[in-house]
Amino acid sequence: MNLVTGGAGHLGNVLVRELVARGEAVRVLILPGEDTQSLSGLPVEIVEGNVLDPDSLIQAMDGVDVVFHMAGLVSITPEGAGLMQNVNVQGTQNVIDAIRSTGVKQLIYTSSIHALERPPLGVSINETCQFDPENPAGAYDCTKAQASLLVEQAAQAGMDARIVCPTGVVGPHDYRRSEMGELIHSWVKNPINLGAKGAFDFVDVRDVAVGHILVRDQGKPGETYILGGEHIELRALHKLIKKVTGKDKRFISFPLPIVKIVAPLAELYYKITKTKPLFTRYAIETIISNSDISYEKAKKELGYKPRKLLNTIADTVDWWRENFRKTKKSLRI
Repeated sequence: MNLVTGGAGHLGNVLVRELVARGEAVRVLILPGEDTQSLSGLPVEIVEGNVLDPDSLIQAMDGVDVVFHMAGLVSITPEGAGLMQNVNVQGTQNVIDAIRSTGVKQLIYTSSIHALERPPLGVSINETCQFDPENPAGAYDCTKAQASLLVEQAAQAGMDARIVCPTGVVGPHDYRRSEMGELIHSWVKNPINLGAKGAFDFVDVRDVAVGHILVRDQGKPGETYILGGEHIELRALHKLIKKVTGKDKRFISFPLPIVKIVAPLAELYYKITKTKPLFTRYAIETIISNSDISYEKAKKELGYKPRKLLNTIADTVDWWRENFRKTKKSLRI
């Protein structure tokens, strides 16, 4: 039996789909009252609980062999730092403690590429980079790094725990409209598209889901695996959208100095209107920082092979067209 925490989220529901397609038993831990549209029709067991409630974790792990711990919180404003600390760090410690008390055989923890230290431009980011609990980029990076260190410590103490660090996840089944999903959808919908000069590594959500299973089945205890895709500039990503849609779209790229001024104002507007901003200080930091990321380790040790980003964008655009009415905006603190 597989337990997936955060299984109703974007990556979570796609992992659940992949496990089900392989004929595996799946139990999904959701928050009380959480929307489960993303799991509709899937033959899975759904249980309510909270990573901050140790008793609910112990109950959810009854009869479980493997825990995929994906539940976490992302905040795009500084005010969410305290809650992120609780959910991402204490929540992960609670999962580790529950595993110890229930006899679960294996933990696969979903960390983030942002949890790793960021070497200077020109130096590739790989698994030799350490988790950085004091990353100046923001509280999300720090809390994911702290949680990853807790998992590493559990592995050193004898637990079969493995860590996955995805890059920028995009793709179908994005029922809660992730930031990148919203951006792609807006580029598809509107003839004039806004962006900024920068780049990042983007990977198909389905490949990351398969990668998690590869880590479970072929990875090594105590190891970390980066699951990356294709490094691309935002302007080039926009060209893929144009190619897939066959529509002539204009891309307006704002100079970074202007974007850096606008981003804090956009965050203030977000706090007032509860509307997702196109640019945040964290987003700008992400696309201008070092994003030369290597997934050679996963390729060699696991046989991990992500698809071309053009195929991902084509499938994503098709999915948005067919399922937009089923999606809901997910506001973040």
